[in-house]
Amino acid sequence: MAKRSTTFVCQSCGAVTAKWAGRCESCGEWNSIVEEQTGGGIGGGPSRGSTTRGRVIELVGLEGDAKEPLRIQSKVAELDRVTGGGFVRGSALLVGGDPGIGKSTLLIQAAAALADLGHKTVYISGEEAIGQVRLRAERLGLAKSPVALAAETSVEDILATLQADKPPALVILDSVQTLWTDKVDSPPGTVTQVRASAQAMVRYAKKTGSTLVLVGHVTKDGQIAGPRVVEHMVDAVLYFEGDGAHQYRILRSVKNRFGATDEIGVFEMTGAGLQQVANPSALFLGERSTNSPGAAVFAGLEGSRPLLIEIQALVAPSPLGTPRRAVIGWDSARLSMILAVLEARCGIRFSQHDVYLNVAGGLRINEPGADLAVAAALVSSLSGLALPANCVYFGEVSLSGAIRPVAQAQSRLKEAEKLGFDKAFCPQGNLKDKALTDLTANGLEELGDFIAKISAQAGRTESDGS
Repeated sequence: MAKRSTTFVCQSCGAVTAKWAGRCESCGEWNSIVEEQTGGGIGGGPSRGSTTRGRVIELVGLEGDAKEPLRIQSKVAELDRVTGGGFVRGSALLVGGDPGIGKSTLLIQAAAALADLGHKTVYISGEEAIGQVRLRAERLGLAKSPVALAAETSVEDILATLQADKPPALVILDSVQTLWTDKVDSPPGTVTQVRASAQAMVRYAKKTGSTLVLVGHVTKDGQIAGPRVVEHMVDAVLYFEGDGAHQYRILRSVKNRFGATDEIGVFEMTGAGLQQVANPSALFLGERSTNSPGAAVFAGLEGSRPLLIEIQALVAPSPLGTPRRAVIGWDSARLSMILAVLEARCGIRFSQHDVYLNVAGGLRINEPGADLAVAAALVSSLSGLALPANCVYFGEVSLSGAIRPVAQAQSRLKEAEKLGFDKAFCPQGNLKDKALTDLTANGLEELGDFIAKISAQAGRTESDGS
């Protein structure tokens, strides 16, 4: 009989301790340590007196034939872009996102698309009944798709069902936190159960060549709940992001063993489900005001996709001793750095003003190339002078006030020209990358020179208007 032992596991980070404590020493969370029973199954360690020896494996060199992995394209272009060109056979993916963001909607649409192409797909729901999934499929117009559907949480029952027939091309489990296995005594959702259940399902995918998609809950910090070891067991980790106040949804790849990371797919939530957005730049700029101070268009890059995004800034006199600094969609520490550089290197004072910064469309930017656009929006709002509507900005600002080059400037400029922009402010070091286009690119070396240029340009515009 398998030996049972008692351990204390943190439900936040997965750390194991010998005794209970009120605060986890690894992650600092309070009241997150729970007593769990673990068995001596796979990964439980050898039994006492065991003399089993491992087999000798063959070691090979780095040279040899390396074949491209076999992929299954879902024909959902935005999803195929994020996965690197389609689902890889025998791979495991983990999809996370806030409750109600549209994870189940996206996956049922992908399952239906693959089933319509002739691939066997299985959708197993651990949170919803079969009737609820059928109602969603009917609302999306997918009721006729040949998707095999079940509602089950037992890993042993799921594996027995899958092994009783030909291995499917795609298996979707929604969600991994609801799965449980007989090999451990912990309740569903605990660290031990999530780890053991995910390991069993990933082992099945690797053995049979089926593509496995696991849905994961997220914590209040936006991270996938449960032990981080689950993210290490899978081949790709995708985050489905969005704001409830906006209809746009971003599918972002943060880990992909078979493709590029930091790729994004853009979707729009409609009454008929998630619709792909072929031109997200036009979507994010669709409702901007061209004559309002404090707005600058940033020519950004998400993975291999160039995006034009509006940066909005509001600088207002503060009645408080300590002015407010509020940021949505960007790094607040980066905003503080830009404000400090503007004050120290350019002589522009923000110490008596509240500063509010927003990235339009609910998108979150992690790229330092947005520094120049943020600085332009801040100066425009403080001075009350609108920036030219036909101009884009990109460049990284250093602490010395220098403007540093960014990657793939040519792609950014081509995207700007495609959407009707004819001017750009960019780092001087990126001018050598400029393609032969009609767009006028102004190279910059110092932030002070840039502030002087946009002030002079705004002054000319004001005098022409009067």
